[in-house]
Amino acid sequence: MNLPRSLAAVASVCCLTLLPLVAASPASAFGGTGVPDRPLRQLAADDHLRVGTAVDMSALADDAAYRRLAGSEFSTVTPENVMKWEAIEPRQGEYDYAPADRLVDFARKHGQKVRGHVLVWHSQLPSWLTSGDFGADQLREILHRHITDTVRHFKGRVWQWDVVNEAFNEDGTLRDSIWLRELGPGYIADAFRWAHEADPHALLFYNDYNTEWTGPKSDAVYELAGRLRAQGVPIDGVGFQGHLGIQYGLPSGMAANFARFDKLGLATAVTEADVRMPLPADADKLATQAEGYRLLLDACLRTRHCISFTVWGFTDTYSWVPGTFPGEGAANLYDEDYRPKPAYRTLQSALAGRARAGGAE
Repeated sequence: MNLPRSLAAVASVCCLTLLPLVAASPASAFGGTGVPDRPLRQLAADDHLRVGTAVDMSALADDAAYRRLAGSEFSTVTPENVMKWEAIEPRQGEYDYAPADRLVDFARKHGQKVRGHVLVWHSQLPSWLTSGDFGADQLREILHRHITDTVRHFKGRVWQWDVVNEAFNEDGTLRDSIWLRELGPGYIADAFRWAHEADPHALLFYNDYNTEWTGPKSDAVYELAGRLRAQGVPIDGVGFQGHLGIQYGLPSGMAANFARFDKLGLATAVTEADVRMPLPADADKLATQAEGYRLLLDACLRTRHCISFTVWGFTDTYSWVPGTFPGEGAANLYDEDYRPKPAYRTLQSALAGRARAGGAE
């Protein structure tokens, strides 16, 4: 297979021997299943896979239990917010990388890799940008500078970048964003080229939601990825966010959908997995949630070059879901008291003894 540049190197860097863990996995709370009591990161390494979490920096600083699990259970970390444009350049020309640097330092100390999130998005932009009176040439230069400065700052310290995030509507048309209106659809290819120029060794991803299964939106991403590859644009992978809700039914056909991107010569990743439910939670809902997580992981494990599986936060204590979807929640692997749920145990069981021969390491 004609893999994109840098993907051949994944085998030597993705799942290097992980650092010894100080804390044992909490999975023993569900003891008696015969599954080895090992953290997810160790089990995933057997499958030539990295397993990660999005990180809330306030929780990382203030909550010792959160900090311990973030370091012991996961082999990659993604910043929830501190690498978004509004956070790193709140005033034009004034950068604040300090919180993101702290996460990168945490990752280094815990033998983890970093997924950079996100370079180009329609949301969480600084007010000076959204309210400014910029022409197309000015916006293009502003975007070019933002990508270049950000990627160069973290050069050699970020493994994957979500270069462009959520550029499509559900019907497969391009989203009406400031970037599309002012710069046209070519902004997507430009973003990848600029990111590659700033760090030629980082893996560059397109990232979106509701693309885990086939449909108009997934088809549009597939067509975009194939077109960019054909044009020589340095795109290395596609990220499937994996935000599911049990009330809508669990999707089918995810493994086949992942596989078609694999055949393009692209890496794939699950980048923001969570499975929410109408509250309150009960045993049946938690069992369905566990199956949702299993299906997402299974699609990744069945895909030769699916190189990472990331959950969007691991405890309900700090979940984004209740604030965004009123009446819904309990979306994560641990409850608010840091007790592992059936979903955690299901992932642990799915990873145990399931090593992928020749997978992307």
